[in-house]
Amino acid sequence: MAMKELPQPPIEACSLGRMLQVKDTLRATVRITYDGKVIKTFRGPKAKERFETETRVLRHLEARGCNFVPRLLEADPEQLRIVTTNCGSRVDHLDEERARELFAELEPYGVRHDDPEVRNVTYRQSDGRFCLIDFEFATILPEPNG
Repeated sequence: MAMKELPQPPIEACSLGRMLQVKDTLRATVRITYDGKVIKTFRGPKAKERFETETRVLRHLEARGCNFVPRLLEADPEQLRIVTTNCGSRVDHLDEERARELFAELEPYGVRHDDPEVRNVTYRQSDGRFCLIDFEFATILPEPNG
């Protein structure tokens, strides 16, 4: 019995090396390089604003030591492209209560996600940690008066 060949996702080559395309929507394309970097290019409505928000939020989270989000490696405002670390594989199913708990973990770091959907949760197998991605709609919360 012959095995049926499954369709393969597009593989592209660019200045950042060979990549696997994992998302192509009206708002963004996301590709993963073979060395594990994630390349997100913003497009569509308010692309510049969304690019600026995501870069600002990722820098904010890194400065506060948040270890369950991607780390920003590069930001190119002319290309509206960011390069980040990879936070694991997509999660298809997650209990609603657990998802709420995950997104609430951002608040002590001064961030509200504002798009708390399972599509923005990944699982990092190296340490068994759920991670959060896609911060283009996130809000940096005001600092508490202390």
